[in-house]
This record gives sequence, C-alpha cells and structure tokens, in this order.
Amino acid sequence: MSYINAIPEINTVLEGADYLDIKHVDSTKPMREFLASVLSYMPGWMVALYKVRAVFVRLLGLKQGGYPGAEKIDPEDIIFSPGKMGSFFTVKAGEEDRYWIAGATEKHLSGDLVIAVEPLPDGVKRYHMASVVQYRHWTGRVYFNIIRPFHHVVAWAMMRHAAK
Repeated sequence: MSYINAIPEINTVLEGADYLDIKHVDSTKPMREFLASVLSYMPGWMVALYKVRAVFVRLLGLKQGGYPGAEKIDPEDIIFSPGKMGSFFTVKAGEEDRYWIAGATEKHLSGDLVIAVEPLPDGVKRYHMASVVQYRHWTGRVYFNIIRPFHHVVAWAMMRHAAK
C-alpha cells in the first residue's frame, strides 16, 4: 500500500477515479513552500503547451478555464480550508504538513490534485502528488487521453522544480 492510501481523506478522492497517477519526490522544503512552487510553476515551454491546448479544447467544443502557474503564489497564500480557492483549484480538504486536496470541475472532466507529505529521517519529506481524473462526458476521455503524455512531463517538471 502506498503512503498516500494510508490517509483516509485522500482515499475518498481516489475512489471511482477513471485515471490515477501518483508521483513522488524528496525535499527538505516546508509543505507551504513546496505547494506554492508547484502551483506557481509556469516556464515558457508550459505556456506554449497551454496555448496549443487552448486550440484543441475549442475543437472539442469546450472552454479553456485557467491553468496552474498563471499567477505567482506565495507560501503564506496556501489555504487548507475546504471551499476556498487555491490557484484555479477549489480546496476540498487539507491539513498543514500532512496533505492538501483540491479540484477543478469542467463540463468534460473533473480533476483533483492531491499532495501528501511523508516525513523521512533528517528533516527530509517525501512529497506524493496524485492526479485524479473522472470523466464527465465522452469528450473528457478523448481530451485526457490526448494530453496524458504531456501531463506526465508537466507533473514531473512541477515536482522537480518545487523540490529544489
């Protein structure tokens, strides 16, 4: 069993997922700083991917909402209270230095971002990041299966950047 599955609040989000991807990285950064770095990361190559995505989304008859990293987030801006906005996500649950769950729902799919912190020796933390997707319409399956390879690249890049 993965560390992320040991947190009951996270298991609720994982149930019924059409797609689940869990990655992890080790860092000495505090959770707020790690989260702020993940949510604020937007290098030029990712901006270009989101511009291509905008064209693709329109072809499917969907609207492009916001995207992660569109604004700089400071560690003190990280919110753990359910119902509050964290970047373009709505926070679902959180406990500082333990886990953070937030999601976004669109016409075609809903996606949740889950970050769990596993304490390791010597002040090191293992950050587990789960991407959880549920299809709401056939266009969600088409959309996500086309962007999935890019999703992996983006998720790894965000985590590696945040871990530095």
